Amino acid sequence: MAAFLGRVSGRNLQISCRKLLSGCLERGQARTFGVSSKCCLDLQEYQSKELMKNHGINVQKFQVADGDNDVSELVKKLDVSEVVIKAQVLAGGRGKGTFSSGLQGGVKLSKNFDEIPSIVDQMIGHSLVTKQTGKDGVLVRKVMLGEALDINRETYLAILMDRAFEGPVIVASPEGGVDIEEVAEKTPDKIYKFPVDINKGITKEQALDLADKLHFKGSLRDEAAVQIERLYELFIARDATQVEVNPLGETDDGRVVCFDAKINFDDNAKFRQKDLFASEDIAEKNPREVEAEKHNLNYIGMDGNIACIVNGAGLAMATMDMIKLHDGEPANFLDLGGGIQEEGVHQAFKIIASDENVKAILVNIFGGIVDCEMVARGIQAAYEKLKVDVPLIVRLEGTNVMRAKEVLNELKNSGIPVTTADNLDEAAMKAVNSLST
Repeated sequence: MAAFLGRVSGRNLQISCRKLLSGCLERGQARTFGVSSKCCLDLQEYQSKELMKNHGINVQKFQVADGDNDVSELVKKLDVSEVVIKAQVLAGGRGKGTFSSGLQGGVKLSKNFDEIPSIVDQMIGHSLVTKQTGKDGVLVRKVMLGEALDINRETYLAILMDRAFEGPVIVASPEGGVDIEEVAEKTPDKIYKFPVDINKGITKEQALDLADKLHFKGSLRDEAAVQIERLYELFIARDATQVEVNPLGETDDGRVVCFDAKINFDDNAKFRQKDLFASEDIAEKNPREVEAEKHNLNYIGMDGNIACIVNGAGLAMATMDMIKLHDGEPANFLDLGGGIQEEGVHQAFKIIASDENVKAILVNIFGGIVDCEMVARGIQAAYEKLKVDVPLIVRLEGTNVMRAKEVLNELKNSGIPVTTADNLDEAAMKAVNSLST
């Protein structure tokens, strides 16, 4: 088999794994907007590999070039016969991407060590455009130089927290290195699910059983079981919500190696995993997302022109769906959360106002824990301080809603372009119509 080039897992891998567990494998069942209410920690590939290596998990030897170090010296340190050169970006499709330097492909193989510095120079400091980055691409700041290995056989293994099983579940298949959803759809008998007692942890017997299911033989069976145990240990020790390895490969020289992994972490465990979260590279993140996190707001930017401010992820999804139903395009997902205060509302508007593509703002609040009057006061303060001049459509329902409506009437009387609505359908329709007036 040709030397492994590597794959970057997309940001919807957790959705894929959960579909495997639930059996919902038919295409098109995902919602229109594949977003979560939390902005999860994303690690670059080299960071994930470093984390795995520190937990005794077998990964390819690698070095990281950042433009300041000597690439030739890094290659010498690898002491390998062939090098895989991989641009470090948080987007899929690297191998088929294009650099602003003209270089084709963000993943390269080379046995000619003299050419590697030139390849790295055409990656670092240049934008890489892939199917997941958008037309402007992502600026590459680091490149991983790794050991290129031949894989005799590829398997799949994932560990994730699952509500239905009330704890960790290991999903495994001897058919790795491919789209795991296709495997589950065409050959579901090749997908195995192993619930793990979180109090006892994975047992040696379970790990060996998994190794058997993955068709590892002889000494490789024992080594695969050790790797599975260590992956589970990482999962628990680092408060992961998912560790997906695709492929967990068997090399031609008799090794079991984790070639590619996507790891998701529980943001609620940030206080326990300070070193991990401090290592996050935010350079590729939307600056508005970074600012939102500082104020405990959940923000995800989109390509539309109607901004959405809501409380609750479900309400956010419904609001965006309704905007789409009325032929509009959401500009963002912004969830204020349940404990929002007036200053948080102000910060939400400040983030929204910084997006020049926003031509209307739809506020949809169902006040249970949240006080509608407090939200209205926050809106009033935001418009007065920020001088926002785009149309504002507000639908409020729940705690102190009548007092909130009095505040909104004060806004109307002061000349602020605010429109109220009694329900979500009406609010979405008015938000879309405001773009043409």
